[in-house]
Amino acid sequence: MQWQDEAIIIGVKRHGETSVVAEVMTRSRGRHLGLVRSGRSRSMQPVLQPGNRVEAVWRARLDEHLGEFKLEPLRLRAARLMEKATSVYAVQAMGALLRLLPERDPHPHLYEALDVILETMDDPTDAGELFIRFELAILNDLGYGLDLTECAATGSQQDLQYVSPRSGRAVCAEAGAPYADRLLALPAFLRDGATAAADAAGMAAAFRLTGFFLHRHIYEPRGISENAARDGFVQAALKALALEEERRAG
Repeated sequence: MQWQDEAIIIGVKRHGETSVVAEVMTRSRGRHLGLVRSGRSRSMQPVLQPGNRVEAVWRARLDEHLGEFKLEPLRLRAARLMEKATSVYAVQAMGALLRLLPERDPHPHLYEALDVILETMDDPTDAGELFIRFELAILNDLGYGLDLTECAATGSQQDLQYVSPRSGRAVCAEAGAPYADRLLALPAFLRDGATAAADAAGMAAAFRLTGFFLHRHIYEPRGISENAARDGFVQAALKALALEEERRAG
């Protein structure tokens, strides 16, 4: 068995004295593991850093075997990603989210999203918004997608202000007003057709929104804890965004 694909490194574990098991997100074959012989060598260690994009060749006698990787660098961005807390935490947090999906289950749109996010880490607004949409995509692929396009009570697509914690559907201001204390806020930048970038308050509300449904549908039923890197990314992204808003204000 053999295949070749583009992949992004999301994790590495030691295996024996000189080798490692690399965990990658591939473009067309989903999250995949493979042995990298001499993966701890000086020449391979810079390549096997989370966030790097590589060309992966996987070989195994049978499809269900762990198999071996041969990896060639395509985009070595790990050094740049390590310069800021937002990007360090983001790589770890997105890797943890991808591990919620079955191994070898294709999700090409998640590969593309991961690649784009890793390229936009210099801008806290872009990075935060894309991370939120990445979490929404993970929820959708796991069967718990949110419907933020119309009001669950009236069918209106106007003035959507809330999200029902029960159904995961949007609720307009008029229908949600009597129950506002029991509903989740729908940030303006997540509304259908929105063009304005998120501010710090909207970003914080978005993190609460996705975090609530990840905990309710994924972490709690599986009996697992939320990855600590997500909290680190949230705090770093909100701090960076707040500082940027202060700078613009003057």
